[in-house]
Amino acid sequence: MKRLLLVIVLFFQFAVTFAQTSKAPAYPLITHDPYFSIWSATDILTASPTKHWTGADHSLTGLIKADGIVYRFLGSTDVTYKTIVPASDEVNYETTYTETAPSNEWMNTAFDDSRWRKGIAPFGDNNTVAKTQWLSKDIWVRRQFNIGDTDFDSLFLKLRHDDDVEVYLNGAELYKTKGWTGKFIYLPIRDAVKSKLIKGKNILAIHVANTAGGAWLDAGIVEKPKELVDETIKIAVQKDVRITAMQTTYQFTCGKIDLTLTFTSPLLLTDLSLLARPVSYISAKLKSNDGAMHDVQLYFGASTDIAVNTPSQQVEAKKYSANGLAIMKAGTKEQPVLQKKGDDLRIDWGYMYIAAPFSKNVEQSVTDEAAPANVFQHHRKTVQSGRHLWLNTILNTGKIGATEKEQFILIGYDDLYSVQYFGKNLKPWWKQDPSANMEQQLSRAATGYKTTLQKCVSFSKTIHDDAFKAGGENYAKLCELAYRQSIAAHKLVKSPEGEILFLSKENFSNGSINTVDVTYPSAPLYLAYNPSLLKGMLNGIFYYSESGRWTKPFAAHDLGTYPLANGQTYGEDMPVEECGNMIILTAAISRVEGSAAYAKKHWKTLSLWANYLSKEGFDPANQLCTDDFAGHLARNTNLSVKAIVALGGYTQMAKQLGEKQIAEKYLPLTKEMVRNWMKMADDGDHYALTFDKKGTWSQKYNLVWDKVLGMNLFPQEVFDTEIRYYLTKQNEFGLPLDSRATYTKSDWIVWTSVLAADPKNFGALINPVYHYATQSTSRVPLSDWHQTTDGKMVGFQARSVVGGFFMKVLEQKLKKSETISSWIKRKTKQHYLSAVPHTATTKIALLKTK
Repeated sequence: MKRLLLVIVLFFQFAVTFAQTSKAPAYPLITHDPYFSIWSATDILTASPTKHWTGADHSLTGLIKADGIVYRFLGSTDVTYKTIVPASDEVNYETTYTETAPSNEWMNTAFDDSRWRKGIAPFGDNNTVAKTQWLSKDIWVRRQFNIGDTDFDSLFLKLRHDDDVEVYLNGAELYKTKGWTGKFIYLPIRDAVKSKLIKGKNILAIHVANTAGGAWLDAGIVEKPKELVDETIKIAVQKDVRITAMQTTYQFTCGKIDLTLTFTSPLLLTDLSLLARPVSYISAKLKSNDGAMHDVQLYFGASTDIAVNTPSQQVEAKKYSANGLAIMKAGTKEQPVLQKKGDDLRIDWGYMYIAAPFSKNVEQSVTDEAAPANVFQHHRKTVQSGRHLWLNTILNTGKIGATEKEQFILIGYDDLYSVQYFGKNLKPWWKQDPSANMEQQLSRAATGYKTTLQKCVSFSKTIHDDAFKAGGENYAKLCELAYRQSIAAHKLVKSPEGEILFLSKENFSNGSINTVDVTYPSAPLYLAYNPSLLKGMLNGIFYYSESGRWTKPFAAHDLGTYPLANGQTYGEDMPVEECGNMIILTAAISRVEGSAAYAKKHWKTLSLWANYLSKEGFDPANQLCTDDFAGHLARNTNLSVKAIVALGGYTQMAKQLGEKQIAEKYLPLTKEMVRNWMKMADDGDHYALTFDKKGTWSQKYNLVWDKVLGMNLFPQEVFDTEIRYYLTKQNEFGLPLDSRATYTKSDWIVWTSVLAADPKNFGALINPVYHYATQSTSRVPLSDWHQTTDGKMVGFQARSVVGGFFMKVLEQKLKKSETISSWIKRKTKQHYLSAVPHTATTKIALLKTK
């Protein structure tokens, strides 16, 4: 009965959240970089464990004890499995295997595999993590294991495969599917198959076919214990949640106590020292809701899974005090610094920290289990090592009445070394001073608590107000949702040459580091608020070419696979795409800064790329563009636009640098390209997807730079024609990318919407994106690739490209800048004319020259 009531309470809470201030597919809590990134995947904070953006549990828990009654306000019980047959994340087990097709009886227990090879799992093509390299198309694996008991509750196959797989247990088919997984999945083992288990020797047989891309195989068997519910803990009633650029704030009622819980990651784009500090705040404001005084204690718990790639890894932890703080620290025993690369990975080196201002009212402990309701009553013995440990902090707040009291804890991460850059391991930005350490960072965060939060609130208001003025409330909420996600998909370091590097991870789209066509859509946020960070995204690519490591006449696609930036690892070049991106973004920096100094530094390289585009860019050959998931495409009109606009940007920079001869060469060439483009792409009431296929269409989002940077290469009629046509092609959750499919990219829709001259048309394109962001059933950090018919993600999540949502903000800022610049010039000229005597003829001549 108690359990039924709990379900009813949770259902009621879910129902009322439709009136909450903010709605998101996932809620950012702790956001710093691709490894230190914790989210809530449910509207109710207590409905699920908090997670890393990859979906792995990175659990934070919160309890409050008010007048003897305990309420949970943060997190939920994460699922833990008991290992029966370990996978390689626990044991590097040995199997027999073959890459040559065996007889049809290969899965049976009696099959003779004595001539098969022996190998250590996991099997795969990523040699930084695979123990046995597998590069062929197919692999057959047989694993013998022994058990002494067959009496299990619920058994699950723990499996990670890439690609198509078939699994057998003692000859009985257990699972078969096409496709791949980037992580372990847990599949229930049917009773009919479970009955095949015997005491003693058993065989798990698996066949995987690598149909494309990566290759992987790893498996085990686990038991899910019966769920134990602590019925003495009540669930706090969540009243509201609000997301701003740098904060996520929840409102709870915990009996007679009201709780405001705020997660603040101070990612202040205008302050690199603060941006780079790897410390977030969890703040709690408490007051009674009946005016009476109440005894209150707070508990915060953090799982050491935050510091591991897999929960099976051994962790060491300790508690101590320093700089006026009570501190707990934990990290893996192994500490494999920068030894893994890939997409669905979490950091397993460095150390996580939990800290609070030291006082007699703060109690800390490290335990091997999550806190039960009696955590407030008994001193718990601290352990120093193990798996899946918990760092526990109790704050004794004393009496709480109508006057609000505030408490906070700090959560931080020291990754020791962040990335490898052409063979050299680089420390994080905040470690430029050799004496810097994490205790100092925590201390500065604690002593600067109030000042830092004031800065965050103020800048968050600026972000909202800028976006609201540019595009309205729905657009502003999209920008707020995008802000932390975009920044936290990067790592800030300094290169050996002393340059800023702001390196992205291509989250869940192949794990590349510093991908140029990920930088490209991300750029508007950084152009609008700190172009130095955009330089940090371009510097590595320029260095790659200018150092002689990349010798092709076009820009590279990436610098490697995160966190190893040792050179391109993507299997195919995107020559027109990446040349266009690099030139356009350098031109944008020159426009925003009012100086081409950055372009001048790389002028030789930019000129090489511009020359390539002048020959190969207008009518592109069959090749990939940034939308590589859509496949190769020849004569791509939108890619052609990118080349044209890039050459227009190159011409602008040439003028800024006084390179008159270059400007005079490229300006007429670019204008001729525009005229030819309009003729060749014309398809009546719109412009086609390719030059040779009429009856097709696509978003021409690359046109936006022509408008935003004031190039004025394409006439307004092109924009108007496209917008009118797009408005006839929309679905419930947005405008499809093109006529080939119903999926879309939300960042490109925002860019396309900026082409609209009428604010109503802008809103008509933006509002379905907002609808998607707030109603999607895909509960992950915002995916930028989704279906316009049902609002479900197709792929990608937590990527930096949502920084592109700020394109309308950037447009308005540049318009304002241009208006102010024109006003200053006009006033200066008027002052000159009135102050200096001139003849009427001279005055007219001066006015004409202006």
